[in-house]
Amino acid sequence: MGDNFDMTMDEFLPLRDVVFNTLRKAILTGELKPGERLMEIHLANRLGVSRTPIREAIRKLELEGLVIMIPRRGAEVAQITEKSLKDVLEVRRALDALCVELACDRIDEEATEQLKKACEEFESATETKDATIIAKADVELHDIIVKATGNQRLIQLINNLSEQMYRYRFEYIKDENRHDNLVDEHRMIYESIVKHDKEGAARAAKLHIDNQEKSIIRQIRLEQDKTRSDV
Repeated sequence: MGDNFDMTMDEFLPLRDVVFNTLRKAILTGELKPGERLMEIHLANRLGVSRTPIREAIRKLELEGLVIMIPRRGAEVAQITEKSLKDVLEVRRALDALCVELACDRIDEEATEQLKKACEEFESATETKDATIIAKADVELHDIIVKATGNQRLIQLINNLSEQMYRYRFEYIKDENRHDNLVDEHRMIYESIVKHDKEGAARAAKLHIDNQEKSIIRQIRLEQDKTRSDV
């Protein structure tokens, strides 16, 4: 069980919601790993709560598909599958293309400068080889583009989907062979937006997602092969 996640209390939320949010975030960021067993008593002790909110949180996580119940084993963090990945990325691909097209028309000078800086900061982040730092820089870069659309409904949809993306983001960021490509793809998106080239921006955004999909599928298959060889 990972020991690097903690519960942050929120005076406005019931305890059961705080516990749910804590466990959900731990799964989405990979702190609780695919296949890891969720022992109620261990989690209750870890978070300093009773087993009741833990049990309620696990039930809600099962409804979200983040947890599965295994006969005679109990609750486990759901595996990352190719199907779940493709379902998320199909939607993300379309929305990201729309975002960059709208950004071509609507981005202002300040946001353009922020995007340029974010590209540079992402490149610096890759040099640290720290997945958490790289993931944060990646999110911040894409957030600038999303906000530049000025479309609140689109921003809301992307934010909801971004939570699902956390699980996959860490998988492709672990693939250090992809880092140079990610830097180049971000630069292509940035340059297309600066030139107000909608077609080029959409093409670059779709390529960015397609390459992520290939990289993550490769990681999933490597993990599957490792699991088989360990059995």
